[in-house]
Amino acid sequence: MGNSIFVNCCRHVTDLIFQTRSFSSPDERSPLLPKPPTSRAGSPDVPEASRGAVPYPDVIPSAAAVGSLQKRAERIQDSPEAKGEEAAVTACDNSCWEAGGGAAGPPRRPGASRAAAVLPADLEEGPAGLLDRAAPLEACQSHVKPEDGGSAAGPGAARAVLPPGPRPGPGRCAEPAGGGRSPRVQQTVTPPGLCGEKASGSRDASAGAAQSDRAAGPGGGLSGGPSPVELVLPCRQPQKRRKKRKLPPLEHPSGTALMNGSAPHESLRGEKDARQNGHEEPDAGEDGNDQEVIVIQDTGFTVKICAPGIEPFSLQVSPQEMVQEIHQVLMDREDTCHRTCFSLQLDGNVLDNFAELKTIEGLQEGSLLKVVEEPYTVREARIHVRHIRDLLKSLDPSDAFNGVDCNSLSFLSVFTEGDLGDSGKRKKKGTEMEQIDCTPPEHILPGSKERPLCALQPQNRDWKPLQCLKVLTMSGWNPPPGNRKMHGDLMYLYVITVEDRHVSITASTRGFYLNQSTAYNFNPKPANPSFLSHSLVELLNQISPTFKKNFSALQKKRVQRHPFERIATPFQVYSWTAPQAEHAMDCVRAEDAYTSRLGYEEHIPGQTRDWNEELQTTRELPRKNLPERLLRERAIFKVHSDFTAAATRGAMAVIDGNVMAINPSEETKMQMFIWNNIFFSLGFDVRDHYKDFGGDVAAYVAPTNDLNGVRTYNAVDVEGLYTLGTVVVDYRGYRVTAQSIIPGILEREQEQSVIYGSIDFGKTVVSHPKYLELLEKTSRPLKIQKHKVLNDKNEEVELCSSVECKGIIGNDGRHYILDLLRTFPPDLNFLPVEGEEMPEECKKMGFPKQHRHKLCCLRQELVDAFVEHRYLLFMKLAALQLMQQKANKQESSGALENGASPENGTAESEKSESDDGKIDDNVTGLDQVKELAETIASDDGTVDPKSREVIRNACKAVGSISDTSFDIRFNPDIFSPGVRFPESSKEEVQDQKQLLKDAAAFLLSCQIPGLVKDCLDHTVLPMDGATLAEAMHQRGINMRYLGKVINFITKTPGRAQLDHIFKIGISELITRSAKHIFKTYLQGVELSGLSAAISHFLNCFLSSFPNPIAHLPADELVSKKKNKKRKNRNLGNADNTAWASMTPQELWKNICSEAKNYFDFSLECENADQAAEVYNLQKITLLREISLKTGVQILLKEYNFDNRHKPTFTEEDILNIFPVVKHVNPKASDAFHFFQSGQAKVQQGFLKEGCELINEALNLFNNVYGAMHVEICACLRLLARLNYIMGDYSEALSNQQKAVLMSERVLGIEHPNTIQEYMHLALYCFANSQLSTALNLLYRARYLMLLVFGEDHPEMALLDNNIGLVLHGVMEYDLSLRFLENALAISSKYHGSKSLKVALSHHLVARVYESKAEFRSALQHEKEGYTIYKNQLGEHHEKTKESSEYLKYLTQQAVALQRTMNEIYKNGSNANIMPLKFTAPSMASILEQLNIINGILFIPLSQKDLENLKAEVQRRQQLQESIKSGEQLEPEDKAVEEKEAEPSMPSTAIPLTQSSA
Repeated sequence: MGNSIFVNCCRHVTDLIFQTRSFSSPDERSPLLPKPPTSRAGSPDVPEASRGAVPYPDVIPSAAAVGSLQKRAERIQDSPEAKGEEAAVTACDNSCWEAGGGAAGPPRRPGASRAAAVLPADLEEGPAGLLDRAAPLEACQSHVKPEDGGSAAGPGAARAVLPPGPRPGPGRCAEPAGGGRSPRVQQTVTPPGLCGEKASGSRDASAGAAQSDRAAGPGGGLSGGPSPVELVLPCRQPQKRRKKRKLPPLEHPSGTALMNGSAPHESLRGEKDARQNGHEEPDAGEDGNDQEVIVIQDTGFTVKICAPGIEPFSLQVSPQEMVQEIHQVLMDREDTCHRTCFSLQLDGNVLDNFAELKTIEGLQEGSLLKVVEEPYTVREARIHVRHIRDLLKSLDPSDAFNGVDCNSLSFLSVFTEGDLGDSGKRKKKGTEMEQIDCTPPEHILPGSKERPLCALQPQNRDWKPLQCLKVLTMSGWNPPPGNRKMHGDLMYLYVITVEDRHVSITASTRGFYLNQSTAYNFNPKPANPSFLSHSLVELLNQISPTFKKNFSALQKKRVQRHPFERIATPFQVYSWTAPQAEHAMDCVRAEDAYTSRLGYEEHIPGQTRDWNEELQTTRELPRKNLPERLLRERAIFKVHSDFTAAATRGAMAVIDGNVMAINPSEETKMQMFIWNNIFFSLGFDVRDHYKDFGGDVAAYVAPTNDLNGVRTYNAVDVEGLYTLGTVVVDYRGYRVTAQSIIPGILEREQEQSVIYGSIDFGKTVVSHPKYLELLEKTSRPLKIQKHKVLNDKNEEVELCSSVECKGIIGNDGRHYILDLLRTFPPDLNFLPVEGEEMPEECKKMGFPKQHRHKLCCLRQELVDAFVEHRYLLFMKLAALQLMQQKANKQESSGALENGASPENGTAESEKSESDDGKIDDNVTGLDQVKELAETIASDDGTVDPKSREVIRNACKAVGSISDTSFDIRFNPDIFSPGVRFPESSKEEVQDQKQLLKDAAAFLLSCQIPGLVKDCLDHTVLPMDGATLAEAMHQRGINMRYLGKVINFITKTPGRAQLDHIFKIGISELITRSAKHIFKTYLQGVELSGLSAAISHFLNCFLSSFPNPIAHLPADELVSKKKNKKRKNRNLGNADNTAWASMTPQELWKNICSEAKNYFDFSLECENADQAAEVYNLQKITLLREISLKTGVQILLKEYNFDNRHKPTFTEEDILNIFPVVKHVNPKASDAFHFFQSGQAKVQQGFLKEGCELINEALNLFNNVYGAMHVEICACLRLLARLNYIMGDYSEALSNQQKAVLMSERVLGIEHPNTIQEYMHLALYCFANSQLSTALNLLYRARYLMLLVFGEDHPEMALLDNNIGLVLHGVMEYDLSLRFLENALAISSKYHGSKSLKVALSHHLVARVYESKAEFRSALQHEKEGYTIYKNQLGEHHEKTKESSEYLKYLTQQAVALQRTMNEIYKNGSNANIMPLKFTAPSMASILEQLNIINGILFIPLSQKDLENLKAEVQRRQQLQESIKSGEQLEPEDKAVEEKEAEPSMPSTAIPLTQSSA
């Protein structure tokens, strides 16, 4: 074990200690990593992740605009300082080529990633925000004013500019004003004079954290609000020149994946692919690297702001900011938030909103800026009302419960009583012993059977919002008649104050005033007094004292919230439960619902967005250097997230019947829709298109397969090849595909448009040279073989994709590919073919099996794993043959010395062979193979025929398509009905068939057992259905194999240790089967019966009540036709009430047969109660799983599932049904490379450097994704862990708090990830002496885990150990024992009673007994632990010795106690009592134990160890050379690497991440 840990520590150290080439100028990094200005240390009360909160650009530049930007850029480059920058950019370019292409997932090839990105040069600098103030490129400087080409006619012009977003600046929260969706679209082409408004969708305008420090002067932060497109270029600040320092090139670990559902899809790039994609710049910049690049930077300065009605205050600004950003800050500050329509003036001159501060004459340190109220327009008045409404609703969670505007829930602050960072530091230090109440609620205690649901969403105190007004709404007298318009009336409002005063208000150009209208009489004359005020708030303050009091209290609260509770998420997250909420009147919501508004169309000239143009234009943005790539990725991500939101909204409108079909005369299933420039089609088999593939079933799965194809081609990112924006939405039992529209496609017939591929599954096939050339570039990363097929005229046609992949050239001249549903090869286990014999492994498991459709494909992860597996085989075969040719070895390596050989040639390996014969023998062999393969590939004449033979044989054996190099590819058309191959390729087709059979067998014989083994080792710890599915998908196992996986588990020895996986598997199987039935069930329900039908289904599914009766809507009781025909149901069939006749028996019978047919698993249960009993399932867990899968939202209340006298659910309990949305997740490739390099560094023990890299990654992620994203969450978690290990507890706490908030917001409040984040946070709270908070967090985590899974889970042992230790620390011994003994029982079950974890558990229990002075029990437990240590580690291991010492101590204590007792018995009251030592545990010792159980061990390293390490690294270097794709790792090393890359060795300490002691 020790050895493998050691190996792991050194795994990637090679390149670091012996760099072969390094960069010389530290300033190479300057273009992307400016030093933060010294004056602005991040102010303490601002969470710094919010610095990165960059909202995404909302609008996308059209070609015209980009052109004008480029021209400007060229102008700028002629200036001297830009010359320097340019050099710097080129320099970093060479190191960045690899990162350039595609969204990389977990690259498995360290080789590919040698030069991934640029390291931070100043490693002394802390995380103060390396990328802090990304200065905007002057090229975009004034935001392309209208005259700059933005006002050119045509739809493209509308998108001429990217709106600004706040830059990450350390001292403040650069939060998108009001929750994230960048609300500043109006800056596009509106004249600069208009003030910065809040646009419609934004939530509350509260970047609250900004206020306090904005006023703080120099110590405060950078200004809040939008900035022009951030390009990560230097801010200019006077600063000392940095010392030159060599930078090692980065490399990646080979196996660390960012845990995110779709990360694995993206692992498409090996080194060759990157080269093919043309992202590798020639190394021309090499020699230029030595020139030092100096960047001049300007410091920020302070201005005074004078606003009407308040004292002047100071504001820290930076020269790169735009005036617009100051507007944004003012709209967000507590005391100025009610102003929206104003200009800023310096010495009487109005400042241009889009001017950068540095361009304004006379603006300097200490200048006075005046806020001057401007006259309103209708638009400004509407913006003002909307902004006030947002401020009033800023604490109201209803939008999060209703799943609108990208709001989602977060409950962390309920458990931490506010913000940890601030209040935590202010709380009195010390152990807070006195005031802790440690007793958990009953239902959290070990062994409790009740699982309450209400605790899931505790009522937040802030939610009972302070009522400021009863009603604020648009008046019915709008719009003003002509003569009033000419008096300056813009619109009328109607308000009822809390005091119940009804008033009508006129919005005029001069402001707001009371008029004399009533509900029924129109009298627009001003009332007396009219209270004319420029802002609505000022007016309401005067007429309603309650408004005045409550509004200011509300704003105070608003600015105190953590920014992460307010920022919008990039994609909507829906909650499956919600409390009963009153529906309040809301004019803005009503207005939004009935306009076709999507995002911000009314603020964009040209109205609806041309999605296709935006999606494709963003792909065409340049990507030569880091700033360009960041800009491009950010634009892509933003458009995708907007498109997903629009598509979801459209799909719901289509199903709800709010959109007119483009073919209204056809049957409902056949209809297609266009709405908001998006094309919608339903998942039914229209015109028997999929007749041969399984009809409607095939039509249902085709969209998800197509989406996977789109995802994959997007990730490969070949220039010139375009895919459609694609979103698949499941809603109310229907599947809707939303796609962007190819220009011109609607005007012509499909037959004319398709110039590549086939529209009839291979009868007529055409090809096109340009498409072949483009697709050829994708063939290597996607492992697709170029092949010929026959068309109907028996002509050969060459393709480089499956036949139904169609190529269409749009009217815009772009080459589009669509219908990518068969990008990956077919899965033969589910595709029985006449006369084809399957391999033995498949037959043994009952394959091939007939599936419902013939579109079963292998997953991309499987294809990659299979190829990797074959590559390993290839290397081994060739190495063996070379060994046999030992005789030729010397001269052939002599001949090969011409450059292909590794740096330390054969001599080196000969030398080290003596130390470790076996390894190096093999290494030399593999080296030779690699060398040989390279030489042969380069067609060098020097290779002797025998060696050629070796490679040829190896290639043949593994099924490579080339016989000179390893290259495995699949032909996706094999076994496709209707596709015929020419005679000439008969042999090739035969090989391909064999390859497919091997891949199918590989899934069964390697991947499934591998998954189960990982579960046994606990390297994979799924906690619910979603995490199990993710674990299967990462190994390339489709969900249709779930039954096989469960069967495999039941046959595994050590079955008890897989109990949790078995349980999750069964509940996933049941809920997925139920989902399939629910889908067809819902299609027969009309809208008015929806809640009744859903509650009836849930009663049949989960309730113990034997015969639930469905309540039909009253008017339909008449037509109670029990039509059992499920087939020809229409979408809008009014008298469909068949759903009402479903019974629990029928439903469960269907579930069992569905499980048998689909998953090939026999369930032994006839109803919910039996299922719960036989498989030990919790009904509440099944309810959660089915709700998440179907999008149902239920009322938050306690449900009694076991009542046999009345049904569990009523129709009132069904609150909503949400769409379930699948979409593409664009990746931030550069940030991801930084993240991986950071992980690698950490694994090698370079914590400080790792920390810098992870910080860097965090900045880049923020730049691309905005502030909220799963990957940022992973980044923050790792950062917090590093802070903790390096001893910075408060920083760890602050980062982990953000990780928890983000996980709650982005993944869901009870997602398994969130549960783990809570556990980490509790540890850091404990270390910061916030004991009661730590306990609260641990109790919350335990509650969530009980709800999501139940008690019997290996992770529960860790959680209970944590709780037990903290309780021990606060001297709650009896409670502590309950948790620790439960943990001991669970550990013994899942790790075996002989494992080290169990020994540690025994020791923890013994310590508590010792504290209680029950020495006999303590001795008993410690003896158990001692025995395990002795057997596992031997007598002389330090753990064994420690344990034996402790035993001695306990024995002495026990003897002393016995003596004292005897003394008391003998002498009665005058006994001479020796004082006994009862030790209350010290916090330090508790923390030490907590660190151990959470897998944070500190092992001091001496100088000698480091020397040994270096030597070891030297020895391993050849091994590193020969491992091209990291496949040669021994399995156990791989396992360790795949664990979340966590710390493994600072210069003085290696924290190893094993949870075992």
